[in-house]
Amino acid sequence: MKLMLTYLLTGLLATQVFSKTTEDSINVDDHIILIADMQLQIEINQSMNDMYNFKFEEAERQFRWLKQKYGWHPLPYFLLGLSEWWKIMPNIDDRAHDEKFMAYMDTVINISERLYEIPKHEVEASFFLAAAYGFIGRLHSSEERKNWRKSAMAGKNALKYMQESEGMHELSPELLFGDGLYNYFSVWVPQNYPLLKPILAFFPKGDKQLGIEQLKEVSYNAFYTRTEAMVFLMRILGGYEGQPKKALQLSKYLHETFPDNPYFHRYYARLLYSSGKYQSARPVAESILAKIDSGMIGYEATSGRYAAFFLGQIHESRHNNDVSKSYYQRAVDFSESINALESGYYHYSLLALGKIHAKEGDRRKAKDYFNLVKKLAKRNSRAHRRAREALKDI
Repeated sequence: MKLMLTYLLTGLLATQVFSKTTEDSINVDDHIILIADMQLQIEINQSMNDMYNFKFEEAERQFRWLKQKYGWHPLPYFLLGLSEWWKIMPNIDDRAHDEKFMAYMDTVINISERLYEIPKHEVEASFFLAAAYGFIGRLHSSEERKNWRKSAMAGKNALKYMQESEGMHELSPELLFGDGLYNYFSVWVPQNYPLLKPILAFFPKGDKQLGIEQLKEVSYNAFYTRTEAMVFLMRILGGYEGQPKKALQLSKYLHETFPDNPYFHRYYARLLYSSGKYQSARPVAESILAKIDSGMIGYEATSGRYAAFFLGQIHESRHNNDVSKSYYQRAVDFSESINALESGYYHYSLLALGKIHAKEGDRRKAKDYFNLVKKLAKRNSRAHRRAREALKDI
């Protein structure tokens, strides 16, 4: 109820703010294009860094000041919405921030539609409309939401406004962000989700390589979307394009620049681990657990199961069985605390515990772990097969 009230009040506030500025005859034409205003970027640079470093209170204080100064403009509402988005990112299963995030993005759309009607602001308004619809689509399309139709509708609206700013990238490098994402994912999605081909059939054809190059340009030259572009590049290069070294470089930069961002922290640990850089991965993963134990904002069970599993593997490879067991158990506990019973980290932690107990001669406990994996993992999965094989060996 409280979140719904926030949602309604935020939308109402947006309408009232814009109406008031119009009634008071503020000459919006004389206002500079905010997304290209270098002085403003200097003023809020620290608050952007605070947001990405999970210092939300400090960041939002500055964003609220921006809202008081530029209440007629979508930028402050977009930044406040982006702040809510990063509260979602560490554990996208947690929907506690969804309604507030959607409220801000709806407010961005509401104000941007009015701004679009004002001469000289059409392109800037198109950017914010495309960005707001894009982030809404991004939430709906997450693996945890899978609201494909809502995502496609939001994407269609985002594309409409992206096309409005086509050829206007000299105004601001921010405008390339949406183009880069569309060019890459409009090709990647139907390749990896064939059932979505009919939905995307009427969308313009993209170009994956061009999309990557456009995201690189945004990561070099943009201000508001620079870090977002780097996040996508990291995920694309590391997860989809088979370029883990380049992804690792990006993740290292993001973690070192924003050391208290749990999403960047665990992604860096993950890429170090998957690259076989165990010596470097160990202190990074230990730091994640230390921050969880100290109650730092954003550090929770999702990051914990990653870190604990990596440390279990590292110590097991060094034959430190007692230490590795304690980390695998933490990975199990973290997974169970958020009901992530279908995750690979959970299944493989159970397999590892069973394997260690079997080596130590505790056959009954080993069987319990292997049988639990058989019960929870899909029959055609590698984890299920390994559990069956382990039980035969016993």
